Amino acid sequence: MSIWSTTKTALTGLGFPLAASAMILATGADLPDEYLVYQMISNPPEMRADNLETLRSYRVQVSVYSRTGLAVIPAQVETAMLAAGFTRLEGRELPYNSQTRHFGCALDYNYLEEV
Repeated sequence: MSIWSTTKTALTGLGFPLAASAMILATGADLPDEYLVYQMISNPPEMRADNLETLRSYRVQVSVYSRTGLAVIPAQVETAMLAAGFTRLEGRELPYNSQTRHFGCALDYNYLEEV
């Protein structure tokens, strides 16, 4: 299973619209009031044996967007990601988007996988 499908599986149960890399809608369509976007930031090898990679880590960012604020959704994302085997790294607030009226928060996670 790829890191994208692992991340998507972890987040699908939350019920928010979800996209990999960017939320792209049909021309003229409005963004949902709340949605999630995930992307892989890096995937360095972590361990080698006999010149072969044995462990790889993936840094994944989940961006949360909401027009009503960020009081609840980041905690729901964290619960889902931790339950799927991810480790929480860091998070940061994204600038308010006055054009779409969305607040944003980026949450980073690590996932370690045997190769």
